Amino acid sequence: MKRRFGRVRKLPSGRYQARYRGPDGQDHPAPTTFANKREAERFLSLAEADIAQGRWLMPQAAQMTVRDWCEQWFVPASTTWKVKTRQTYRSVLDRLILPHLGEAQLATLRPITVSKWCADLVKNLSPSQARQAVRLLSQIMHAAIVNDLIAANPCRTVKLPRLPEADPVILTVEQVDRLAAVCQEDDRLMVLAMAYGGLRIGEVLALRRRSIDLDGNRVVVSEAVAQVSGGTVVDTPKNHQRRAVRIPSFLVDLLRARLADLADDPYVFVFPGRRAENAHLPQSYTGFKKRFIRAVAVAGLAGVTAHDLRATHASWVADSHGVLVAARRLGHANASVTTRHYARPMDGRDGEVAEHLDRQRAQEKGSGTQRAREENNDH
Repeated sequence: MKRRFGRVRKLPSGRYQARYRGPDGQDHPAPTTFANKREAERFLSLAEADIAQGRWLMPQAAQMTVRDWCEQWFVPASTTWKVKTRQTYRSVLDRLILPHLGEAQLATLRPITVSKWCADLVKNLSPSQARQAVRLLSQIMHAAIVNDLIAANPCRTVKLPRLPEADPVILTVEQVDRLAAVCQEDDRLMVLAMAYGGLRIGEVLALRRRSIDLDGNRVVVSEAVAQVSGGTVVDTPKNHQRRAVRIPSFLVDLLRARLADLADDPYVFVFPGRRAENAHLPQSYTGFKKRFIRAVAVAGLAGVTAHDLRATHASWVADSHGVLVAARRLGHANASVTTRHYARPMDGRDGEVAEHLDRQRAQEKGSGTQRAREENNDH
């Protein structure tokens, strides 16, 4: 005999109440009472069908606002984030999502509403900020689906604004040397570490004595400095990607000389704070960027950013040893990230390819002509 789904009971008022156990293991009453037992049992039949077909939603969702769910989602989700990510997401929620959509009913939020909100963001913000807001909302809405609060993601058909992406500036060896030459001593070594090691600014700033393997000619990247509200923090690298990078001998020699001036402590920063009271901390992220901008102007390389040094390294390595090697050195799990955002063809290589194809064609045609002559002679 089939076990009955849910139960119906008659209330003292004469109306009927229906209750059932949901997929979440909790007991759920119907949102309203019913005039007769048949209506209550019909409600249970519909609820049972929704559960069987995967359409069941938490009854509480009907009263929940977008703000309610965002706050409920944020607390447990943020426990695994980096400090900078937590601050960024909190800021996006408070500035861009909750003021516009926070009071909307979660269960009734539709793609047309999200699309209009996205269009309004684009009027006042950069495309990257608008994209970040929509993607965060989509992530939150996906979690709502997983938790049986909504049936579909209201961000699913929203068209994100195009993100204009300027190609990075790929420097020559001479240009990198020129830039390094006009930098202050510490900054000169950091510039060379980015250009010849492919390290990010934050990764260079976080280097400690223990990060430098002088005998193995390598740098171990296991930490990164991030700029957050209130100062800087030392955290894991982007995507928590720890990696070891072999570096040229000239850079090893420079680092050896640098370490000779530091305390014999494996945790001491290679580039410590410039003030005596900050000697136990890494150098300021914003301080280095300001000095870098001044050095770029002095070197006559207007428009070059510190990030371009990492892209330069990627392009040099991809050109000489292939994009997969470049991706590994940069810490990218997917080589498409390297080609999309970093590595660019080196100047002159396209012409070399065309010349090579000319030589290859001429060589193969010449071989074919020679074979034809030999065959004719045989006959």
